[in-house]
Amino acid sequence: MKCASIGSREGSRLFRSIPPDGANAGFTLIEALVALSIVAIMMASIGNLIGSSARGVRTIDGRLTRLETARAVMTALPDRGQLAPGTLSGMIAEHPWRVDVLPFATQTADQRSAARWMPQAVIVTVQSPSGAATQISTIRLQRGDSQ
Repeated sequence: MKCASIGSREGSRLFRSIPPDGANAGFTLIEALVALSIVAIMMASIGNLIGSSARGVRTIDGRLTRLETARAVMTALPDRGQLAPGTLSGMIAEHPWRVDVLPFATQTADQRSAARWMPQAVIVTVQSPSGAATQISTIRLQRGDSQ
């Protein structure tokens, strides 16, 4: 065989390919399966991480939506003079809410004395369409009967 560039047999020996040995030729089936297994394990763990992150974001988003709804309800409550003990309820943006106004009971307060201010417990409960609920409790002061 002659080399086209220089036309001699010595030149063709420089570019002669070595016949492939059976042990060095490409990948074996086992090597390909191991590589695919490693890639599959990595993809599964990445998918699991993305899924748990998405669930966490949905949970936080739902909680923030319920808190915003509860704050909107608290803001819309009537003044302390008009807020009577009992239960109010309604719905805002597909979130049912309930407000419970209860007398705030303390063990140290004398119920017979006419106090100028009477504390009331106000409990706002907001439920999401999925069933999760958030509750906010606060105390409001209402003028006593003497004034």
